[in-house]
Amino acid sequence: MSGETLAQRHTRLEIATHGAGFTDITNDVGHWLSEIGASQGLLTAFIAHTSASLIIQENADPSVQSDLLSALEKLAPRDAPYRHAAEGPDDMPAHIKAMLNSVSLSIPVVGGSMALGTWQGVYVLEHRDNPHRRRVDLQFIGTVGG
Repeated sequence: MSGETLAQRHTRLEIATHGAGFTDITNDVGHWLSEIGASQGLLTAFIAHTSASLIIQENADPSVQSDLLSALEKLAPRDAPYRHAAEGPDDMPAHIKAMLNSVSLSIPVVGGSMALGTWQGVYVLEHRDNPHRRRVDLQFIGTVGG
């Protein structure tokens, strides 16, 4: 631990989504951890939206993502008789899907990298049909430098 200090760091990512689906932010987050010299600690990621989620999910087989999107559509179909539809037919289903998933993640950082499994990636999961700009705040608490 020579040369390392306990620190807290923050940044905000602006993520452009392409409509409903997964946007991989694993490399963006990893790059920031490297940039700040993160060594050991805890990374918290938070998305400040009610119609998008943050998830850790498989990054190898794209059919997993397709199946997950299909499952979410069955859980929150757009043709249900929702009272809230202020922004269109994807509005309330997007809120339900965000509620079923996470808006924050806690990820251990070990040896300067996220302690993700072999087939795991960090994603913004957009629940709206149209592209959006999503704000993801990253907070690292732990040792830096060394």
